Amino acid sequence: MTDAPHAGWFGTLLGSASFARAFTLTVFGAVFSSFAIERIAGTVTYVTIVSSLCLLGVLVMIVRRREISLLRLVPTSVIVFVGWAFASVFWSSDSGKSFWSWVSLLGIAFLAVVIGHVRDTLQTVRALGDVLRVLLAVSLVVEVLSGILLDIPFTFLGVQGAIADFGPIQGIFGTRNLLGFVAVIALITFLIEYRTQSVRPGVSVASVVLAGGLAVLSDSPTVVVLALAVGLAVGALALVRHASPERRAALQLSLGALVVIGVFVGYAARHPIIALLGAGSDFSMRVDLWNRMVDIVRFRPVQGWGWFGPWDLHEFPFNAINALLGEQHATGLNAFFDVTLQLGWVGLVLFLALGALALARSWLVAGERRSVIYAWTPLVLVALLVDSMFESFTLTGLGWLMLVLCAVRAGQSRSWRERLDSGVDAGGPAAAEGQGLPHAP
Repeated sequence: MTDAPHAGWFGTLLGSASFARAFTLTVFGAVFSSFAIERIAGTVTYVTIVSSLCLLGVLVMIVRRREISLLRLVPTSVIVFVGWAFASVFWSSDSGKSFWSWVSLLGIAFLAVVIGHVRDTLQTVRALGDVLRVLLAVSLVVEVLSGILLDIPFTFLGVQGAIADFGPIQGIFGTRNLLGFVAVIALITFLIEYRTQSVRPGVSVASVVLAGGLAVLSDSPTVVVLALAVGLAVGALALVRHASPERRAALQLSLGALVVIGVFVGYAARHPIIALLGAGSDFSMRVDLWNRMVDIVRFRPVQGWGWFGPWDLHEFPFNAINALLGEQHATGLNAFFDVTLQLGWVGLVLFLALGALALARSWLVAGERRSVIYAWTPLVLVALLVDSMFESFTLTGLGWLMLVLCAVRAGQSRSWRERLDSGVDAGGPAAAEGQGLPHAP
């Protein structure tokens, strides 16, 4: 796997399958537990961990450079979006803070790119499944300790100890909505593990029960919407996969039309749906926030106010929005509004293109190929994009990591690069996976 026969022990280590697995586990573990790391050890510790992983990622890519095609390294949609975020540094109210926020965006994206090229989809699912089993179990233990055994809140983690009252709980993720979102991603991952028989059935069943239980206890209204959206996506994908090739195109068009109609119907019936979910006050707060964001966007509709990622509460326009609302929001609670505020309509179009292209490519691949493992990417993307209507998780941290990883995976299987580069890329896990060849553990 190394670049040269005499690369030395360090090069051999960096190019080994065991190191690739360890690297992937560490990246997922660090990024998904970022809130807990920052609360326990400080932001500097988390930044040091991510920076060290990026350095290791650079070395891994250098060692494996003969396996990797530069043409298929990163999807164009990711490059353009990250590039526009960098350009916004020059018109930001605080160029220094915007630049370091962009570095964080770039660093997490790079880690996703490395994982996408050193691990295939099955290996990625297995690594993510192992990490989420541990983190969700730790979350449950923390909640039980706080709410039942010790009966005191763990304020340094934001844990209120409400598990004895059946929630809401947030575990080690900081908010109930983020716990619910992670639990849904975990459910998708655990079910794919079960269908591919990549772990023992008992482990799969226990994992699904754990993730499902925490999703319910999070008492997050968005979990219901996410579960419904992913469930409908599973049903639609099953129909496509079982349709004959000559009928598949017409079925895809019909499903696309149903999605568009469903979006309009959902918007028209939003008030009864919100009342049914019991999220009226929460949604009303979000609408007020989004209205203020739209008012601010009108002053810089094209380029936005500069990239910050999570809001800096001391910078304009975030401080102005919070002052008008009398709140302390750390994000726009909607990735689409948030990216419009920070990067303007250009940024929104680029973000939509990134998500839509990744979803379309991965969906087509999952519909055509026999292995159920290919369903993981489009289902995770559905969860990411639907959750983006209620939270800004996909713009930073674990959400951004998963979005870029899915975009890289989708771009490897179906893009103009694949046609240009066919026959050139002879190695790499993605190539082996696409051809049905055996791969390293």
